[in-house]
Amino acid sequence: QVQLVESGGGLVQPGGSLRLSCAASGFMFSVKTMSWYRQVPGKERELVATITSMSLTTNFADSVKGRFTISRDDGKSTVYLQMNNLKPEDTAVYYCNVRNRGYDYWGQGTQVTVSS
Repeated sequence: QVQLVESGGGLVQPGGSLRLSCAASGFMFSVKTMSWYRQVPGKERELVATITSMSLTTNFADSVKGRFTISRDDGKSTVYLQMNNLKPEDTAVYYCNVRNRGYDYWGQGTQVTVSS
């Protein structure tokens, strides 16, 4: 079955960096668009970044453009989110997502806290 396992979250000071990883299994990873979302309590889940197959196209939310990058390693079935110049408003639980056979799959999430 489809499994997505995020890692790499933690506590970081404003201006710092983190790299999130999402290890995927149970589907043909290399042909799928992969996405990162984030959510804070009381708010809807927000799309942060997407990357298409073969890394042809990447897209980012306006709030993270120029600070975050998304990449993938098809050999490891892993997608990454490199987050630089982090701000307190980036604090959230970050989720990996894939749509496979018409259904959205999510990982368990990883907490990112940006605070001094």
